[in-house]
Amino acid sequence: MKLGCLKHHPEGTVLNVRVQPRSSKSQLIGLQGELLKIKLMAPPVEGAANKACCEYLADFFGLAKGKVVLLTGKKSRQKTILLRGLDQLSAVNIINSYLRQS
Repeated sequence: MKLGCLKHHPEGTVLNVRVQPRSSKSQLIGLQGELLKIKLMAPPVEGAANKACCEYLADFFGLAKGKVVLLTGKKSRQKTILLRGLDQLSAVNIINSYLRQS
C-alpha cells in the first residue's frame, strides 16, 4: 500500500509532514490528505520545532538523528524531510503499524 505523504528518493524516502508546534505532547496524529500530521511540544522559535520534528521522526522510524534531514519548510508548518537509508516500503509499514495501534 502506498501513502501519498511518501516518495522515493535515491538516498531513501522523502516524507511530507504538517507540524503543529506548542502541543501538550509530541505525537504523530495521522494522515491529513497527502501529509503526515505531527504535533510537537517545541515552539516554532529559532528552529526548535524543526529540530524537534527531525528528532521525533528519527526516533519514530528507528534512524540515527543524522539520517533525518529537513529539505524544505524551514519557516513553514508544511515540511519535506529526507529519511536517509529508509526505503519507502519500510516507511509505509512503520506508519501503518502505528496508525493501526492508535
